[in-house]
Amino acid sequence: MKKIYVLLLVLCLSAGRLAAQSSQQSLWGGLFHTHKLSKHWGYAFDGQFRSADDVKYLRNILLRPSVAYYIDNNHVFNLGYAYIGTNSRDISGSKSFRAESRTFQQFTLTHKVCPGTNLSHRFRLEQRYMGESADGADDNYFSQRFRYFIRAVVPLKKDSVFSKGLFLGLQNEVFVNIQNKDKVNDSFFDQNRAYIALGYRFSKKFDIEAGYMNQFSKTFGGNVTNNILQVALYTRL
Repeated sequence: MKKIYVLLLVLCLSAGRLAAQSSQQSLWGGLFHTHKLSKHWGYAFDGQFRSADDVKYLRNILLRPSVAYYIDNNHVFNLGYAYIGTNSRDISGSKSFRAESRTFQQFTLTHKVCPGTNLSHRFRLEQRYMGESADGADDNYFSQRFRYFIRAVVPLKKDSVFSKGLFLGLQNEVFVNIQNKDKVNDSFFDQNRAYIALGYRFSKKFDIEAGYMNQFSKTFGGNVTNNILQVALYTRL
């Protein structure tokens, strides 16, 4: 158990040491909702808002609904769609907008590592349909990406069933390009997101947390580290 916590902490704290050619600071906010409708069926939705560097303007809006099939509470398949709108501004202040659509398939495995603490593993394959960066640019493309996400919610007080109180959130997600990487960044590695947060669970249905995320990305222009303050709400029905 301690080895798992140490590994997640190392990922969160060491990610920023990866070589980067530029750095950014931004603010992310998100709502993550899951709703079980019956023994085997449900749905999930997350909406996220992400700022540009130095919180100068709203850069990204992400909307991601999915249908969920529960083998049981610890093994869940999802099929879904995501829409991502990206605003950009150049040095002169000129604005542009690019839309991306995604379809995705994912499997989430959750298991208990100690009383009150679960560890979740999420495996997601996504198909990315990138729109033109400007009218007539003719730079739209298709690519596929695989993502592996691991997260632990660690209660700050010992309890056999964690239903209320402070917790530490630890997670890491790695992204790799598996098709048409030459269109994305010409690299198998796409990005890594390491995150550590302090949160409060009000009930089994509602959490709130705030924390630091280190996003390390490989781009055509070089490596970029984004230092992110994230605030997130989690709801469950």
